[in-house]
Amino acid sequence: MPKHVLVVDDDLVQRRILEETIRRSGYAVATADTGDKAVATLKADASGDISLILLDLVRPRTGGMAVLSALRSLPRRYPAIVLTADGNIEAAMAAMGAGAVDFVVKPVSPERLEVSIKNALKIDALEGEINRMKASARGELGVADLIAGEAMARVVDLGRRAAQSSIPVLIEGESGVGKALMARAIHGESVRGGKPFVAVNCGAMPQGEIESRLFGEGGKVIEADRGTLFLDGIGELPLQAQARLLRLLEVGEIETLGDKHPIKADIRLIAATSQDLIALVREGRLREDLYYRLNVFPIWIPPLRDRLDDVPELVRLFVSRFAAEEGKRVDGISPEALAMLRRYSWPGNIRQLENAVFRAVALAEGPMLGVNEFPQVAAHVEGYRVTVPAAPAPRALSPRIEGSVMLGDSSNAPVTIHVPSANGRDAVGIPALSEEGDIRSLEAVEADMIRLAFGRYRGRMTEIAKRLGIGRSTLYRKMREIGLEARAN
Repeated sequence: MPKHVLVVDDDLVQRRILEETIRRSGYAVATADTGDKAVATLKADASGDISLILLDLVRPRTGGMAVLSALRSLPRRYPAIVLTADGNIEAAMAAMGAGAVDFVVKPVSPERLEVSIKNALKIDALEGEINRMKASARGELGVADLIAGEAMARVVDLGRRAAQSSIPVLIEGESGVGKALMARAIHGESVRGGKPFVAVNCGAMPQGEIESRLFGEGGKVIEADRGTLFLDGIGELPLQAQARLLRLLEVGEIETLGDKHPIKADIRLIAATSQDLIALVREGRLREDLYYRLNVFPIWIPPLRDRLDDVPELVRLFVSRFAAEEGKRVDGISPEALAMLRRYSWPGNIRQLENAVFRAVALAEGPMLGVNEFPQVAAHVEGYRVTVPAAPAPRALSPRIEGSVMLGDSSNAPVTIHVPSANGRDAVGIPALSEEGDIRSLEAVEADMIRLAFGRYRGRMTEIAKRLGIGRSTLYRKMREIGLEARAN
């Protein structure tokens, strides 16, 4: 869905010119001819469709400065670009002091307006991400802060309901779908928001230490008192620790290790898993009574492949964040690349998308991410291919490593030397020098070597890996990086 820009201008002709200009830049447009109507439109924007305001400073009834003042009282922040007449720069600077993010002088060129809009949206996205990070650190991240389209509407509704009570919540879903973020949002929107949120990855802790780290003196359960304890990978919890957790849920107290007297603990438990807990119960790896205690309020988060409409907004968020972190001038992603990302199945879900965007931003050489910045995705989506410069053919005058070679000394007298080849065979034509005569990079030579091996051994991955002296997983990764599709074998 394109971003909506609200144009506020009382001049009908000017308003229509701006509307057409903005639409040609790829944005949707809403209009208002007075400041009062603009404020009313923003107050009615419950769904958050409007992303930006383009505001004429000279307004009848409610002036531009009054509109900027009214924006500060709205529950949501709207970035504003102000329009000012030539020679009225002082008013524009006053508007910037009142909260506008940029100003443009009328008449404004389409190119200048597009740049201003893109920059304003980028700044807004970055500030929004910073605010989310700060809210998460303070335990104030809410369900409304989650990026969620239509496929996630049910999940968001369940998250809000879960936040209104203190019953245990079980969040289920594949790895990387955002279970931890949902847990933080539920905590932040609950009455315990601002209190401790203690997250424990059960699968990342040594089995012999889980019980002591959770229930020992000063353990995670004690840290989470009056707050929320989030147990990710609950299926990895040892049976003895499960018994202690069950007691905590049933009577609200624990017996710390080495202490005979139980300790009261007021916690809200949120558990998460990517495993089939019923199967674990059947296998005897999860207590049945604990399962039913955990499964009071289940929330299942669908994989990213079932909610691909969320991809554009997630990409926008990640591009803004990583461009700022890496100090790169990356403004966005091309329509072709975004269409490709929306056709990929994302087996690693949001975590994989985040890593892909991070790599793309880090390696980007221009202001716009294209298909070439996502080689691993392009290798798996039909109809897309990364443009890799072809390896230069061996130069006619390139020296060979065998045979008789004629050299000239300072007196131009011919000198013949002989360099024997290995096993008497010809060397393979992978050039060491570029067309300009420079040494080629190891990465480029390696890519040629992999392509050569892939063709010579007819795509037999085990044989290719053996001949190259690398593991199969490393080979698959390197092939994806150069856009070479592996064959099943």
